[in-house]
Amino acid sequence: MEKPILTDKDVFPTEEIIFKNIGDSVKFWKPLFEFLHNGHPDFKKEWRYYKDGNSWLMKVTRKSSTVFWLSVIANGFRITFYFGDKAEPLIVKSSIREEWKQQFLDGKHYGKIRGITVHPQSPDDLEDIKILIGLKLAVR
Repeated sequence: MEKPILTDKDVFPTEEIIFKNIGDSVKFWKPLFEFLHNGHPDFKKEWRYYKDGNSWLMKVTRKSSTVFWLSVIANGFRITFYFGDKAEPLIVKSSIREEWKQQFLDGKHYGKIRGITVHPQSPDDLEDIKILIGLKLAVR
């Protein structure tokens, strides 16, 4: 997995900096954030610099729950969702790509959660992200 590239703690990730680094992936970034803005106006987006990973990450939350984490990588970005074990049946039955399902099923447990990381490279990946957001909101 590619490492995040926004590693200077003194340089806040502005839209200009992000778009310069994600290149053509801006065609996935913009529709994703339009979907979030229009469909989920209660979501909060917060950039923070994390010393343990030496990079800036965006945490997207709804109330006190984290929906997903976003990191910028060379020529793109990736989104990671963390689900508890009780989400497994929903994930397996969902229409997301088999690769994401398998990533969850085979994933390392961090306590009682496992992750799914999507690096959007197609419109289908964006649809899977939308489904994963819905699953995240459905599971408590």
